[in-house]
Amino acid sequence: MDEVKQLVTDIKNKKLKPIYFLMGEEAYYIDKISDYIEATVLAEEERGFNQMVLYGRDVTVDDIVGNAKRYPMMAEYQVVIVKEAQDLSRSIEKLAKYAENPQPTTVLVVNYKYKKIDKRKALYKTLKKTGVVYESKKLYENQVADWIRRVLSPKKYTISPKAAQMLVEFLGTDLSKINNELEKLQIILPEGTQISPDHIEENIGISKDYNNFELRKAIGERNTLKAYKIVNYFADNPKDNPMVVTVSLLFGFFSQLLHFHGLKDKSPRSVASALRVNPYFVNDYITAAKNFPMRKVSAVVSTLREFDVKSKGVGSNAVPQGDLLRELMVKILS
Repeated sequence: MDEVKQLVTDIKNKKLKPIYFLMGEEAYYIDKISDYIEATVLAEEERGFNQMVLYGRDVTVDDIVGNAKRYPMMAEYQVVIVKEAQDLSRSIEKLAKYAENPQPTTVLVVNYKYKKIDKRKALYKTLKKTGVVYESKKLYENQVADWIRRVLSPKKYTISPKAAQMLVEFLGTDLSKINNELEKLQIILPEGTQISPDHIEENIGISKDYNNFELRKAIGERNTLKAYKIVNYFADNPKDNPMVVTVSLLFGFFSQLLHFHGLKDKSPRSVASALRVNPYFVNDYITAAKNFPMRKVSAVVSTLREFDVKSKGVGSNAVPQGDLLRELMVKILS
């Protein structure tokens, strides 16, 4: 995020590079940087003649180079944006020759999503010398809640840890999807609001009581009644609560719990750092560790591996996922 801020600052201050090669698994920042260049480098009256958007599926690298070598008309720069450039993955190395001596009055922006170029080859090495190569890496699940807080902070919103976790568990690590939901909330809620689980439930449709976060918490507390209520809700709403996701999240929780048992320093700060979790959730692990000794945790991890396979239809095609979930709960809580 800091690298993105620096890039945006440089562009804003007209410290422009002739090529911006934006690549990587996380599309959110690729789109943000590209959109910022498209909206700010040229004045509105300059864009008609000097700004063009190309799509990788419709052009060749030679087409891109031909357009990039043009001179601007009645403007200091021209901007050439190539979207979905990953469609040119087989021939993208041909851009290296242009990158050796790029047109100084052209700002070429290449959006190479979900992939990255080989850093050992000529294109990458040349781009590092003459332009900007930005790699947008996928965030780990435990990093997304902090990203949500950082995105909301300058917009004068905050979010409770549970609400942030609900978004992550429902939407995964797709930053674009999460940002879309946050923008909806910002339209509805006034500045200064702390986004709560109630706001998430009312406006996004994620249940604050029946979700994987609450299931994990109920299991950790050995609250059998609550755990079975949630599982029964999942069984009645399988499309919104796929078993494969539940098993994956529980596997992550018990793997971390195994790690917790092995820690010498179990102070809250040390646990939060070692497990890479928000300090707000440390007590959940402390409680669960009391209820699940290391031997039991190891057994649960093995059980979750078994049910991960079953949840994907291997050896259990005729068994409804709701029944599999109930069976899983029996084995975990027995």
